[in-house]
Amino acid sequence: MSTIRQPQTHETLPSLRPPVSTNVLRQRAQIEFNRTYKLQPQEDGEPLPQAAQKLLHELQVHQIELEMQNDELRQAHETLEHTRARYFDLYDLAPVGYVTLAGSGRILEANLTVATMLGVHRSALVEHFLHSYVTAQYQQAFYLLQQPLLEGDSNRTCEVQLMCPDGRLLWVQLQANHASDNGTPVLRLVLSDISQLKSAQQRLEYLAHYDDLTGLPKRQLKADQLQQAIEKARQSGGRLAVVYIDLDGFKRINDQYGHDVGDKLLIAVAHQMQQALRPGDSLARLGGDEFVAVLNNLNDTSSCHMLLQRLLDAAALPLEFEHQQLQVTASLGVTFYPQAEEVGGDQMLRQADQAMYQAKLVGKNSYHFFDAQQAQSVRDRHLDQQRLQHALAQHELVLYYQPKVNLRLGRVIGVEALIRWQHPERGLLAPAAFLPVSEDHPLAIHIGEWVMHQALTQIELWQAQGLEMVVSVNVDAYHLLQTDFVERLKGLLALHPTVQPWQLELEILENSALQDVGSASQVIEECQSLGIRFALDDFGTGYSSLTYLKRLRVAILKIDQSFVRDMLVDPDDLSILEGILGLGRAFHCEVIAEGVETPAHGELLLQLGCELAQGYGIARPMPAQALPDWITNWQQNMLLRQALIA
Repeated sequence: MSTIRQPQTHETLPSLRPPVSTNVLRQRAQIEFNRTYKLQPQEDGEPLPQAAQKLLHELQVHQIELEMQNDELRQAHETLEHTRARYFDLYDLAPVGYVTLAGSGRILEANLTVATMLGVHRSALVEHFLHSYVTAQYQQAFYLLQQPLLEGDSNRTCEVQLMCPDGRLLWVQLQANHASDNGTPVLRLVLSDISQLKSAQQRLEYLAHYDDLTGLPKRQLKADQLQQAIEKARQSGGRLAVVYIDLDGFKRINDQYGHDVGDKLLIAVAHQMQQALRPGDSLARLGGDEFVAVLNNLNDTSSCHMLLQRLLDAAALPLEFEHQQLQVTASLGVTFYPQAEEVGGDQMLRQADQAMYQAKLVGKNSYHFFDAQQAQSVRDRHLDQQRLQHALAQHELVLYYQPKVNLRLGRVIGVEALIRWQHPERGLLAPAAFLPVSEDHPLAIHIGEWVMHQALTQIELWQAQGLEMVVSVNVDAYHLLQTDFVERLKGLLALHPTVQPWQLELEILENSALQDVGSASQVIEECQSLGIRFALDDFGTGYSSLTYLKRLRVAILKIDQSFVRDMLVDPDDLSILEGILGLGRAFHCEVIAEGVETPAHGELLLQLGCELAQGYGIARPMPAQALPDWITNWQQNMLLRQALIA
């Protein structure tokens, strides 16, 4: 049996023909013999005897057959060598690394890509141990990848960090499979360099938790740190102070000298205030010219006076700019822990904020202490809750609807239902004026169910007018985490049988503190099984953007208007917006931008690949009866604009 080389066409790899059968080869040899050889007569001119002729014929045919077999074998060998060379070229030039490990972890084989990744010669890898390149903190992860495979698992994946001989740190994703080499168990590993992906992820996490200008923690990270400080003080019986800091006169300097000078001033003031604090204290930037400091391990409330004066002095240090000194002062609001009633970090921030405004009122460049004994605010909140409950019962609450559009197609894709209070004395009130009193209160459930019922009813009314509409409503975190949320939602849908579940979207505020993300994720999945989609609202401003995005299976990300509104002038906001768009693509989520106020916003969003938008530049929230006419005018205007462009 032998093989012959198959002719190559174009760029295809050489391949082998099926072995030629003995009969076929014999026939070819016979043909070649007939074409080439003729029996020679004896010297006396007499022909050879018949037996001799037959023997000579067989010998000559067999000789030809052997030559053809040798040629077949030679061509097959050349083909195999060529194929092998091409294979090893592809093996070494692959964009990922390939490594074969013995059961002991010793490297049996590695391609050139792995050696290039680590910056070593391939010979330095073979017969060495791969785990010697794994950093100490990921040795356990590598062991947990390797051991189950040696025990028979089919495949495993993990991410580890490698230390290159030249000191570089390299992030790789390992995909490993159990295999056998001549009966000996081995591991086949694929190494993918994910260093750039990790770097981008770390950058996004940094921007989510740290202020890119000053390097100080942001509000949410500071809130977490404050809560930890409170827990520590509670356990140790210690005392701490929360200081809310607002700079006096910063807006004037920012307007007069520009944002670049304003940023330099903020950086300098932040650095000076940080230097004024003790090693155990901390400082964070809340946004703009507002900061918060936590003073730990205070002996008593009077012991912080010197620290507060040092903060005031640090904030007032001048900054040299173009041969003149720029200077601001600060107003400080202070509250202490512990208090007569147990408080959390958020409440202490609000207390310090209120005290800071009192410092502003008394003349700035000073500090004011919050009076924790005042109970009036608690009583006022209770009265406000009662009044809001009465408004719900008396049908004083109404829904307005703000359109959401596809900027590229000019199509209305839905509306967001926004609650308003038609107050008999104060007129039409926005939700910020009354909804905060319902947070973490059963009133939030009653209002939430009323909003969903009204939205479903309005969808039916629009259907009767021939208008199919998707309506999104905001769901309070306290409401969402109720154990009977899904069942009560099913009941509401049953009351409106003509409404399809996909016509109702639920929005979770990303800056709402979901105490139980696991339960929230389960509720979302159950609702999605009904056909209802979820959106993460105000994305990028809240408690844990990446954690929420990872664990909550939402279909839509709504970029907070604070990033969209200033993206034309603030490169940081533009960078965050681009990062959120990238996250949306990575997690297969639709992304809609809030706060579109001008055509320039819309044009830049389209350039960035964000087609869905809402905002005052498109339409303000409107009563339900105004929506059909608005849609007609919008579509006509879009057609006109497209015609003019064409």
